[in-house]
Amino acid sequence: MQPPPDRDRDARPSSVVRLGWLAAGWLLVGLGVAGLILPVMPGTVFLILAAACFARGSPRLETWLLEHPRLGPTVKAWRSDGAIPLRGKIAAFAGMSFSAVLIMLSTAPPIAVGATLALIVIGAMYVGTRPSRPMKDSTDD
Repeated sequence: MQPPPDRDRDARPSSVVRLGWLAAGWLLVGLGVAGLILPVMPGTVFLILAAACFARGSPRLETWLLEHPRLGPTVKAWRSDGAIPLRGKIAAFAGMSFSAVLIMLSTAPPIAVGATLALIVIGAMYVGTRPSRPMKDSTDD
């Protein structure tokens, strides 16, 4: 007769899987930091994904990211109530508007222009319907 399985041991990911989550988390942190610096690249979405990876690979690194004074507040705001700060919404709308103008001025086939504009509208509706909070309020969590 076999002993009952060790549920705690079975619940922990293997070392290889854990390293994969950690590598993905660090890659996403790098992309997130780049996105905070570069005007055309979003940063917060990468940090949200990094926190999810760290939650699976290293709770200590997840805590570090959430408690980081510059990187953590937007991730906390998203986790607590799906909030996108007004500054982030404005940047997203500006980027979407710029993309819409570019695609309309391009020589892309009409189907590509229409599909792109439809996706931009869907994205804008999603961003616009998320609650807003000033960045400083999101640190109160």
